[in-house]
Amino acid sequence: MNALDNRCWLCERPLGRKVQQHHTVPKAKKGRTTVAVHPICHRAIHANFTNAQLARIGEDRAALLEDEALAKFVDWVSDKPPDFHAPTRRPK
Repeated sequence: MNALDNRCWLCERPLGRKVQQHHTVPKAKKGRTTVAVHPICHRAIHANFTNAQLARIGEDRAALLEDEALAKFVDWVSDKPPDFHAPTRRPK
Protein backbone atom coordinates (compact mmCIF):
# COMPACT_ATOMS: atom_id res chain seq x y z
CA MET A 1 0.00 0.00 0.00
CA ASN A 2 1.32 3.42 -1.00
CA ALA A 3 1.73 6.01 1.77
CA LEU A 4 -0.29 8.47 -0.34
CA ASP A 5 -3.24 6.12 -0.91
CA ASN A 6 -5.46 8.23 1.34
CA ARG A 7 -3.90 11.53 0.37
CA CYS A 8 -4.34 13.89 -2.54
CA TRP A 9 -1.74 13.41 -5.25
CA LEU A 10 -1.31 17.18 -5.68
CA CYS A 11 -1.49 18.75 -2.20
CA GLU A 12 -0.85 15.60 -0.12
CA ARG A 13 -3.64 16.49 2.34
CA PRO A 14 -5.89 13.63 3.50
CA LEU A 15 -8.72 12.93 1.07
CA GLY A 16 -12.25 13.80 2.14
CA ARG A 17 -15.69 12.52 1.14
CA LYS A 18 -15.43 13.88 -2.39
CA VAL A 19 -12.57 12.49 -4.45
CA GLN A 20 -11.94 12.88 -8.16
CA GLN A 21 -9.65 10.92 -10.45
CA HIS A 22 -7.20 13.08 -12.40
CA HIS A 23 -5.73 11.65 -15.60
CA THR A 24 -2.05 12.63 -15.38
CA VAL A 25 -2.01 12.52 -19.17
CA PRO A 26 -5.45 13.72 -20.34
CA LYS A 27 -7.83 11.14 -21.84
CA ALA A 28 -7.92 13.28 -24.99
CA LYS A 29 -4.18 12.62 -25.30
CA LYS A 30 -4.63 8.84 -24.76
CA GLY A 31 -3.84 8.95 -21.03
CA ARG A 32 -4.96 6.05 -18.86
CA THR A 33 -3.25 6.52 -15.48
CA THR A 34 -5.30 8.31 -12.82
CA VAL A 35 -4.50 9.69 -9.39
CA ALA A 36 -6.87 10.64 -6.56
CA VAL A 37 -7.25 14.37 -5.93
CA HIS A 38 -9.57 16.78 -4.13
CA PRO A 39 -12.06 18.46 -6.48
CA ILE A 40 -10.50 21.87 -5.71
CA CYS A 41 -7.03 20.54 -6.56
CA HIS A 42 -8.34 19.00 -9.78
CA ARG A 43 -9.82 22.34 -10.84
CA ALA A 44 -6.58 24.14 -9.96
CA ILE A 45 -4.55 21.79 -12.18
CA HIS A 46 -6.84 22.33 -15.17
CA ALA A 47 -7.09 26.08 -14.54
CA ASN A 48 -3.31 26.42 -14.85
CA PHE A 49 -2.39 23.93 -17.59
CA THR A 50 -3.65 23.02 -21.04
CA ASN A 51 -4.15 19.37 -22.02
CA ALA A 52 -1.05 19.62 -24.22
CA GLN A 53 1.03 20.82 -21.27
CA LEU A 54 -0.36 18.08 -19.03
CA ALA A 55 0.45 15.47 -21.67
CA ARG A 56 4.08 16.62 -21.72
CA ILE A 57 4.35 16.75 -17.90
CA GLY A 58 2.61 13.42 -17.28
CA GLU A 59 2.99 12.01 -13.77
CA ASP A 60 5.72 14.49 -12.78
CA ARG A 61 4.07 16.24 -9.81
CA ALA A 62 7.26 18.22 -9.14
CA ALA A 63 7.09 19.69 -12.65
CA LEU A 64 3.52 20.86 -12.00
CA LEU A 65 4.64 22.53 -8.78
CA GLU A 66 7.31 24.49 -10.65
CA ASP A 67 4.41 26.61 -11.89
CA GLU A 68 4.29 29.60 -9.52
CA ALA A 69 0.50 29.90 -9.49
CA LEU A 70 -0.05 26.20 -8.74
CA ALA A 71 2.68 26.16 -6.07
CA LYS A 72 1.02 29.18 -4.45
CA PHE A 73 -2.35 27.39 -4.53
CA VAL A 74 -0.90 24.23 -2.91
CA ASP A 75 0.70 26.34 -0.17
CA TRP A 76 -2.59 28.18 0.40
CA VAL A 77 -4.73 25.03 0.55
CA SER A 78 -2.26 23.08 2.74
CA ASP A 79 -3.97 23.91 6.04
CA LYS A 80 -7.57 23.58 4.81
CA PRO A 81 -9.81 20.63 5.83
CA PRO A 82 -10.11 17.70 3.37
CA ASP A 83 -13.56 18.71 2.07
CA PHE A 84 -12.74 22.43 1.75
CA HIS A 85 -14.33 24.10 -1.26
CA ALA A 86 -13.80 27.52 -2.82
CA PRO A 87 -14.15 28.95 -6.33
CA THR A 88 -11.13 28.36 -8.54
CA ARG A 89 -9.80 31.42 -10.32
CA ARG A 90 -8.04 31.16 -13.64
CA PRO A 91 -4.77 33.06 -14.01
CA LYS A 92 -5.09 36.51 -15.59
